[in-house]
Parts: sequence; structure tokens; C-alpha cells
Amino acid sequence: MIQDIAPHVYDNAFAHRRAPRLGDAVLISRSGKEVLIRETEEGFRFPAVSEVGEMPLNFGFLIDDTAYFFGESGQEPEGFRYAKLAEFREKEPRYLSFAAVTGLQLIRWMETQHFCGACGTKLEPSSWERAFVCPKCGRVNYPRLNPAVIVAVLHKDKILVTTYSDRPSKGMACIAGFAEIGETIEECVHREVFEETGLKVKNLRFYKSQPWSFTDTLLFGFFCDLDGDDETVHVDPTELKEGHWMTREEMPDRSGNPSLTAEMQNIFRLGKEPK
Repeated sequence: MIQDIAPHVYDNAFAHRRAPRLGDAVLISRSGKEVLIRETEEGFRFPAVSEVGEMPLNFGFLIDDTAYFFGESGQEPEGFRYAKLAEFREKEPRYLSFAAVTGLQLIRWMETQHFCGACGTKLEPSSWERAFVCPKCGRVNYPRLNPAVIVAVLHKDKILVTTYSDRPSKGMACIAGFAEIGETIEECVHREVFEETGLKVKNLRFYKSQPWSFTDTLLFGFFCDLDGDDETVHVDPTELKEGHWMTREEMPDRSGNPSLTAEMQNIFRLGKEPK
């Protein structure tokens, strides 16, 4: 998955922030959806601090011994271009794609942290944690994370596969949805499956989580079983275009895809899903 960047090590501890060094990387964004890169023989890279000239730099995180800072657009060095967010689903090296999407998530959040939503006072960056603070009313704003579920519904060695009705991606999806206020992640699984397909499920097994910075989301992956024998799928047309069952033999090899959905579908294909 996209966050699996070993042997590289991602360190987002705010306490480890430091001053920029000439060889550190700078993420320069346009609208929070594109980031400046330069194509190389190894894949791509970001501008180095030594290449961006005089501009304010905000610390983001570390990968290994390199710090990643956020810079301002409008002072782009020659030979670089803006790459769209979606490109980093496939670009190599993977650890730099992870840095790009994670950095863009933080940049999108920072671009909204100008004034307090409660009293309108100009916000100030916290000196000891990743947050913005209102000096008047004390309101603290932390980076945005949207909890959501990815659900692989199984029945008799088949998996439910869906396609979205309103998104650019037309690939094979699992049931997915955002958690609502006041419900547990497990309750979200039951609700989303029923709302989108009319099916009830049982025997929930948590698989793993994934930070999915493309949509500011923290995903929770579950396998579960159809409750009953009626496999009829009644899709919600506002969410799904279709839903159908696939056997292990029909499922294509999705190894190498950066998403939790693809990994779970591949786990099913190999018969290694949690029982």
C-alpha cells in the first residue's frame, strides 16, 4: 500500500521539526491538488532547499534524514512541473509519492487555517504541536482526518465487487463510506453496506487501516460475511453504478496497487482473508 515505504522511515513527530538544510526537500503546491516535481532517471524528485531561493518554509515531516518543507508557489525553479495528485497513485519511487500525497493533505489543511471559526480572530501556529490556535478564545484546530470504512463482503467463496456511479474511478471497489457522528466504526460497516446494497452482514473481522491522503481519509478495512443466503444486490444509484459477486478465480491480480481495497481483494483472491 502507499504507506508501505520500507526501508524508508516516515517520522511525523512535531517535536522532531528542525531548521531547513540545503539538501532537504520542498513541496510547492498549487491549489492543494498539484505539487512541483522534476522527472529523473530514478523517477522524480522535489526541489531542494538550495534550489528555491528565499521563501518562507514550514516544516512538514521527516523521511529518513531528509526533512520535507512546504514552500510558496510563484517561485518555481526551472526544469520542474506541477504533477496532479492522481499521478502519485503510480509514480515511483513509492516513498516520494507517499511524501507528495501526505504533504498535499497537510497543505490543504494549512490553507484553511487563517481565521478562527468561532470568533473570527486570526489564527496562530502552535509552538508545541501540529495545530493552529486562536489567541482570543483558545480554540485549537488539528489536521483534518475523515474516518471511513472499506468493507469486503463475502459469501460462499465469492466477494461483492462494486463500481461507483459518480466518481472518475471506474475500477473494482468494495463497499466504502464515512463514519457518522455518534456511531462506532463497526456500526458504520453495517450501515454503509445496507444503505448501498440492501444487504445485511455478520462476523466482522478487522483487517488493517490505511492513511489515504488523496481524500484526507483514515480507512478501516473489514472483511465480513453476508447474513443469509439471498445475494440479491439492490444498489443505491446515488452511490453505486452496479454490484456483483466474483469468485476467487475471476478476481484479477491486484498486487502492487497502492490502495487498501486492492490489497483486500488480492487477499481474497489468494484465499488468505481472516476467517
